[in-house]
Amino acid sequence: MSKKIYVGNLSFNATEDQVRNLFEEYGAVESVAMITDRDTGRFRGFCFVEMASGADAAIEALDGQEVDGRNLRVNEARPREERGGGGGPRRGGGGYRGGGGGQRGGQRRDNFDRSNDFGGGNDRRW
Repeated sequence: MSKKIYVGNLSFNATEDQVRNLFEEYGAVESVAMITDRDTGRFRGFCFVEMASGADAAIEALDGQEVDGRNLRVNEARPREERGGGGGPRRGGGGYRGGGGGQRGGQRRDNFDRSNDFGGGNDRRW
């Protein structure tokens, strides 16, 4: 069974081939996943290496080793945590007054349908 390894504190200029060559000394590398920023596409400085054999030896040998002036952080990858669907509860549709989420049939929940904000039915403000 293959083992997934987290490799952190890589140089931002590191390539998949460099990482693959580093780990192939210890066993067969099945895959290398270089993690990039979703907005910029730039490498984020860590990756995941999947190895069929030799993973424990690679972790032991490479954790703390200096590569491109940076000390690598190498350990067995933990399962990804459930993170939900993107930033907490969503209500309404946005906009000026929250998009009217949960209201019935066009009823207004604000007081803008009155003649002014002071009530009383007359047009005097003061």
